[in-house]
Amino acid sequence: MKSTTRVQLSAMMFLEFFIWGAWYVTLGTYLDKVLHATGVQIGAAYSAMAIATIISPFFVGMIADKFFAAQRVLGVLHLIGAALMYYLTTINNPDTFYWIVLLYSLMYAPTLALANSVAFRQMSDPSKEFPSIRVLGTIGWIATGWLLDKVFKINTDELAFTFKMAAAGSVILGLLSFFLPNTPPKAKGTKTTFAQILGADAFVLFKDRSFTIFFIASVLICIPLSFYFSLTNLFLTEAGMKNVTSNMTFGQFSEAFFILLIPLFFRKLGVKWMIAVGMIAWSLRFLFFSYGNSDEYLWMLFAGILLHGICFDFFFVTGQIYTDSKAGIKIQSSAQGMITMATYGIGMWGGTYSSGYVKDHYTLNTIVQWKSVWLVPAGIAAVVLLLFILFFKDNKRSAVHTEPVQMV
Repeated sequence: MKSTTRVQLSAMMFLEFFIWGAWYVTLGTYLDKVLHATGVQIGAAYSAMAIATIISPFFVGMIADKFFAAQRVLGVLHLIGAALMYYLTTINNPDTFYWIVLLYSLMYAPTLALANSVAFRQMSDPSKEFPSIRVLGTIGWIATGWLLDKVFKINTDELAFTFKMAAAGSVILGLLSFFLPNTPPKAKGTKTTFAQILGADAFVLFKDRSFTIFFIASVLICIPLSFYFSLTNLFLTEAGMKNVTSNMTFGQFSEAFFILLIPLFFRKLGVKWMIAVGMIAWSLRFLFFSYGNSDEYLWMLFAGILLHGICFDFFFVTGQIYTDSKAGIKIQSSAQGMITMATYGIGMWGGTYSSGYVKDHYTLNTIVQWKSVWLVPAGIAAVVLLLFILFFKDNKRSAVHTEPVQMV
């Protein structure tokens, strides 16, 4: 890969996740403290990205793959997204806010796949070249927290600035996209069925019992995942922690660290116990949040943040490797698309609404009973863990492709 291309792709990844991290982490706090939204309204706002993730394959499968170059679609979507993100700063009604953030999410969600597509098409050996470029996305997410807390020193009542920062990033990436390496539509002139867009080719994998258990567990574990994304910033703010947004980026540092250890643990533990350890970390994280505080148990709050690396990498990254190995080459893309839609789409959609209802249920006289709130996702993760250990039998220790079970 040319050094110029590497710089372009690295900048693209940095900005792609800089934009997301700029507003997503503090969204719940903004809605609660500035717009005075209910827990259900906060959950609904976070569900927008999940809904968009379910719909986004239509953009990627039918537009970028068949009609227009991926980098141009990426640019147009980010420029439209910039306008919508800025418009959010003018809205004071939580219900109206939801519809605009949903429209924005429909613009942003497809760009995650488009950015990967642009990057992969420029690589001769993605397994070696992609990680060093993708890590810039994690750095971009980290940068948002440090900018907001350490550079701009944004207070709670100034959080509208986060949307302006995201809008600025969107304008920059939108313009940059038109100068990225050309990525023409590879399926132009071919016929793609509705079922193929939905990843139906991968349904054959459900004939494998262990994969079915993994799939169900993946959807269910996204319920506690949603609690973390939608409520943690607000919780830590109310708990009295200082520099919450930048402190939460330690979770991304942890993620970057543990992803490097996955090959080692994969060989030592196998896929079953890797995923199980990830689930244990989910329960443990929420128990830390339940009993932690900003005084003598501040370490519990930081421990809960630092566990993000194990929670995310050991479950989701290991799960992607497992799915890839079970699918084989022919249905590789369909299988990954199906898992993404089920987890970040269906699972996160249900989880975000659940977190809002739980928060409202345990709010008495405007005071949130956070201990009770966090015990709910801790319990859900524990139940999913138990079911997974009992019924999941596969324990692959390598990522070698196997042929999927054939339909009869």
